[in-house]
Amino acid sequence: MWGKAVGAGSVAVVFTSVVIAAVVTTVAVVDQSAPGSGPASGGAAPSPDAVSDIPPAMLALYQRASTVCPGLDWSVLAGIGKVETDHGRSTLPGVGSGENFAGAAGPMQFLAPTFDSVASRHRMPADGASPPSRYDPADAVYAAAYYLCDSGAPADLHAAIFTYNHADWYVAEVLDQASRYRAQTPTGGGDCGPITGRDRASVILAFACAQLGQPYVWGGDGPQVNGGWDCSGLTKAAYAAAAITLPRTAQAQYEAGPPVSEDQLRPGDLVFYGTADNIHHVGLYLGNQKMLNAPTFDVPVRIQDYRYPGDDYFGATRPSPVNQDLAQ
Repeated sequence: MWGKAVGAGSVAVVFTSVVIAAVVTTVAVVDQSAPGSGPASGGAAPSPDAVSDIPPAMLALYQRASTVCPGLDWSVLAGIGKVETDHGRSTLPGVGSGENFAGAAGPMQFLAPTFDSVASRHRMPADGASPPSRYDPADAVYAAAYYLCDSGAPADLHAAIFTYNHADWYVAEVLDQASRYRAQTPTGGGDCGPITGRDRASVILAFACAQLGQPYVWGGDGPQVNGGWDCSGLTKAAYAAAAITLPRTAQAQYEAGPPVSEDQLRPGDLVFYGTADNIHHVGLYLGNQKMLNAPTFDVPVRIQDYRYPGDDYFGATRPSPVNQDLAQ
């Protein structure tokens, strides 16, 4: 949308001219209520690259905003957000304040007339600014989703992205970035290979796989909080990425259920160790007899056999709705 697009380690310059009338002459307000802030999602599950690169709040926002354009995958919005401003993290002029040399501003780099036109014709998110602002992340991402839809997405995605920024290289870069942000369907192979799918299990595993190698920290709620993970902190955060709330401790997570028999384990299930009154460890089942877990002191987050000599495996659970589509 703006004249200067920020990629991973490079800056490219292109002068664009956005003709609003060409893409909005037949558009009307199609939603009947302001979009909320719930955990809706449109499209594939995030890949480990997406989970590690996109700030969690922005990832959730891309997923939620994509639903206002039926069929639009959230990864396209994320691709634009990455190329334009590195998801709002760029320190160049016109991201957090002011405008760039072409007059664009905000995390999705809107020209003021374009943003105002979109905001005037569509219901903006309930958690955006009042009045809507192109600097507000929620308003900016929703406006981008509406604008792409007005421009032909998802039926003609290339044309829609080209309208956003009139350059073939820009379209190619956005689509390439979007493809890297999409995961693949879990195969149950017991590893952290490509993971895609819209089901919550895919999102859970993608988040957890992105934590491989992070330190074990007693009571750890993540490297950005207190330096690392403990077992139940990791599982709680992984499930939270799929909009499922778990209790904090392994004991409470097991008691939250529902239980699943060992011969019915599926990728994304929780596996527990200990006794009924002392569940001391939990991991995420990956398939093929493997789990991902934060094991213990001085051992980083890793993949290992979920059954091993001398283990005190107790049981497994499958918190509802782990196998449902995120859009449900």
